[in-house]
Amino acid sequence: MGLVQAVKGAVGGVLADQWKDFYTVPAGLPSTAALFAAVPNGTNAGRGSNTSGSSNIISNGSKIIVPEGYGLLLFQDGAITAFVAEAGGYEWRSDDLNSQSIFAGDGLVSTFIKQSWERFKFGGQPGSQQAAFFVSLKELPDNRFGTQSEIYWDDGFLNTQVGAVTRGSYTLKIVDPILFVKNFVPASYLRPGQVFDFTDMDNAAATQLFNEVVGSLAPAFSLYTNDPAKGNRITKLQQDSIGFAHSLSAAVEQAYQWQSDRGLAIVKTAIVSIEYDANTRELLKTVQRADALSGSRGNSNLQASVAQGIQSAGENGGAAGLVGVGMASGMFGAGNLQQPAAPAADDPVAKLKKAKEMLDLGLITQDDYDALKAKALGL
Repeated sequence: MGLVQAVKGAVGGVLADQWKDFYTVPAGLPSTAALFAAVPNGTNAGRGSNTSGSSNIISNGSKIIVPEGYGLLLFQDGAITAFVAEAGGYEWRSDDLNSQSIFAGDGLVSTFIKQSWERFKFGGQPGSQQAAFFVSLKELPDNRFGTQSEIYWDDGFLNTQVGAVTRGSYTLKIVDPILFVKNFVPASYLRPGQVFDFTDMDNAAATQLFNEVVGSLAPAFSLYTNDPAKGNRITKLQQDSIGFAHSLSAAVEQAYQWQSDRGLAIVKTAIVSIEYDANTRELLKTVQRADALSGSRGNSNLQASVAQGIQSAGENGGAAGLVGVGMASGMFGAGNLQQPAAPAADDPVAKLKKAKEMLDLGLITQDDYDALKAKALGL
């Protein structure tokens, strides 16, 4: 019975594998699918009858349609034999005896007699294996990261160690499909019906990537905040998705060699939230206050405060109050705000000089100055 079954399987398989077929992307794929087998269209709108072909044999003359954004990897007996990166239609041609087809002009003897004999020796099944796999060349979204407790790094701007809990996502790209398949994809995904998806929680390889990203977050934050080109500000992280992606990709590459060993790269990041620890929050408040009082804005604030002090002192304390404010302003480096000696009542030059000083200090407007000037000159 075993011999009869083998003969039946050998002859029946040879007949079924003569048909050419169309291979394309399977239906219902998630947007995050990275690698999957090309599937034959045995039927189309009720037409076609090639439903009994071998699952691991591609007949010569069969056409494989490669859509935009995907590459095509061809396998023969477990080895990668070719890679196509351009979209379009391609015809399968192989010297393997099991791929011979009378419809591809391979002759009658090779396609029937030799194939049947070879398959009979393997119990009726083909003695070789061929496969075509699509690999995504697009950015693959929705790869998430997050920390359950604070991570700490040395911050160049704050000049101390800071900590935070953070979560977000990143896009991933397969930059070297051959390296990716050879060095990273488990063999269980290199068969029909399997889909390698980085976001699949049951994918142990994808889980390993998640853990490596989380382990690289602290070095990535350190690279970003200690880069002079970034201004050394951790507050820019959520606004600079590409810049932080470069830092994260560099940290991952340094620790785990994603690109050089696995053909993978992080393209963009999105930090959904970052919650600093209590010490870091206090430091940031101090920095914000210092920023608000630095430069011309700080001078304006100081001048306004001194002017308000002069007004209040004049209303409440008379000359003594004005002297006190003058002493205080001198202590803060604003000695030029001290009350000058009273000019002669009718000296227009002294009046204009005083008005000009008040204008320069921002105590009066240009219109106020022009009015005082016209009055002093009797215009």
